[in-house]
Amino acid sequence: MIDLQPKPSAHSISVRVYYEDTDFSGVVYHASYLRFMERGRTELIRALGIEQRELFDGDAALGFAVRRMLIDFVRPAVMDDLLTVETKPTVARGATMELDQRILRGEEVLITAQVKVACVGGGKARRIPDVLRHRLGLEIV
Repeated sequence: MIDLQPKPSAHSISVRVYYEDTDFSGVVYHASYLRFMERGRTELIRALGIEQRELFDGDAALGFAVRRMLIDFVRPAVMDDLLTVETKPTVARGATMELDQRILRGEEVLITAQVKVACVGGGKARRIPDVLRHRLGLEIV
């Protein structure tokens, strides 16, 4: 049987490492990778034609909060490196979505992360909007 469901694909952005991203030794400070990955998730949503501002506005305002993150720091990045942040949605479950993220320098994998985000609105968990799930190529499991 052929599976005709859309498959989520990885979205990529480039990020340059600046002095502000590093520690005293010129190596990227571990928390900077969190910002890089946040940008990757934000740009994934933007690439789907959904502005974050639209999600936040109005009575049905929604946002995403990181619920869990498992990170493997494989190799360090340093000042002036040009990095690629890959973000791939993998599964949706009602109000949560899981994504795989990687940060690369060229072909070299520096960081891998499994991220679980919760869709929230008005201080409560909210079901991920169908339009977003469909654009991501995810079905509720």
